Amino acid sequence: MIDYREILRLNDLGRSQRSIALEVQSSRDTVAATITAAKAAGVSWPLDDNVTNADLQELLFPGKYAMASPYTTPDYEWIHRELARMGVTLTLLWSEYCVKVHDAGGIPYMYTQFCEKYRRWARVTKATMRITHKPGDAMQVDWAGDPLYITDPVTGEEDPAYIFIAVLPCSWKTYAEPCSDMKSENWLLCHVHAYNYYGGVPRLLIPDNTKTATIQNNRYETILNKSYQEMADHYGTAIVPARVKKPDDKAAAEGSVKFASTWITAALRDRKFFSLTEAREAVAKKLEELNNKPFKKRPGNRNSAFEDEEKAFLQPLPAAPYEPAIWLNPKVGTDYLVTDGVNKYSVPYDLIGESVDVRISKNTIEVFYHNTRVAAHVRVSSFQRDPIVKPEHMPEAHRKYLHYNKEEFEAWAATIGTNTEKVVHYFLTDGKEAEQGYKSCASLTKLEKSYSAKRLEDACERVLALASASTIRNITLLIKTKPAGKESEKDPDVSARRETASHGITRGAAYYSRGGQHHE
Repeated sequence: MIDYREILRLNDLGRSQRSIALEVQSSRDTVAATITAAKAAGVSWPLDDNVTNADLQELLFPGKYAMASPYTTPDYEWIHRELARMGVTLTLLWSEYCVKVHDAGGIPYMYTQFCEKYRRWARVTKATMRITHKPGDAMQVDWAGDPLYITDPVTGEEDPAYIFIAVLPCSWKTYAEPCSDMKSENWLLCHVHAYNYYGGVPRLLIPDNTKTATIQNNRYETILNKSYQEMADHYGTAIVPARVKKPDDKAAAEGSVKFASTWITAALRDRKFFSLTEAREAVAKKLEELNNKPFKKRPGNRNSAFEDEEKAFLQPLPAAPYEPAIWLNPKVGTDYLVTDGVNKYSVPYDLIGESVDVRISKNTIEVFYHNTRVAAHVRVSSFQRDPIVKPEHMPEAHRKYLHYNKEEFEAWAATIGTNTEKVVHYFLTDGKEAEQGYKSCASLTKLEKSYSAKRLEDACERVLALASASTIRNITLLIKTKPAGKESEKDPDVSARRETASHGITRGAAYYSRGGQHHE
């Protein structure tokens, strides 16, 4: 038998047809016919070790060397194209093949021979991609290994721009986008941009085991990142992470990463970018060149394969655009605040010490406790020195302090008396700012609640008469030690208490109704 394998190997090395004919001991016509038939069938070197010369002879010259067979040869290219369609299997295609052959009066191959012959054809032509990847079935994602660099126009420092890669493994159409970092927010936004680029959503999403995708992925269970799961739910796709250290699970993405490294990163290696926007424009241009680059092993390119074979099978985009959100799980501190990394926001103070779920989106901060939303804030993009606090989240004492102001203290003092007004005015004007006297004024309000407005007014009168500078300590001492003889006359509350106390222990009517006897 002619050594077709050796002919193809030597031709791949660039040997002339004359030298190939001499080495394999065949005619130049046989060598030329073999090379021409191989090009027409899409067969090229290298070949798998299990591809025999008999396999090549049957594929390159069907029926020429074989004995007359009563069986009808299947149309392998038709089988290959049909297998790319959703839900189509070899069993279905064999049934249709049998019907066509019987209608034409021929004899079909049995199912096992039909499958074996197709697989042999697919193995020789390296067309096995159609067997494993259905159109619109999956999108594989990864980060490219080599970044671009953004140069600071002032300092000249270079910061990396990491390239996100997404690929549809049926058509191999690729999406690429440079990002300033590989954190969750950029990771999610890149998925959104990829879906918009494709104009639809595949059934499955296959990421690597990065922390932005999976929290845990082992042989027993897969725990997904909550933000990533939320994004997938919005688009109606299912996340199936690649197995750990199993790059074959997302071979298309791995291959596209290599292509991206060559046709994007390496092609732009001598360019200097001074902004991320400039880098994205350059990458977008190179991306279109990549998707329009002709295939080597089959007709068309990534764009044409996508339009002809895959686009119609994608799920439609949702009506409302997805707003990326990041989930955090902090423990509420004693200040009953949580942070988005820039500013701090309040939660109900009774959650101090509890773990809560914080959902951070572009415009909102939401806090959940046991899957119930307990707080929501409008997110502030710029840094603020003071935290964003809602009064209803504060303890009563803190809430009162929040509402302290000069006008309120002055209005309260006017309801007590002239001397209290003078003392409050002194506290509010003694320092550089009125806020420095708020604490002393708040202490006066507490004294009024503990004793009475009358006693506070008297104490303020006495402290103004005794000293030029009023202090809370002095007022507290005076309100506790009033001049003798004034209590029963001017303080009805105290007089009532003293009148009760002057009688000592009083026995009630029930005691005397028992004849004055004390019963244990």
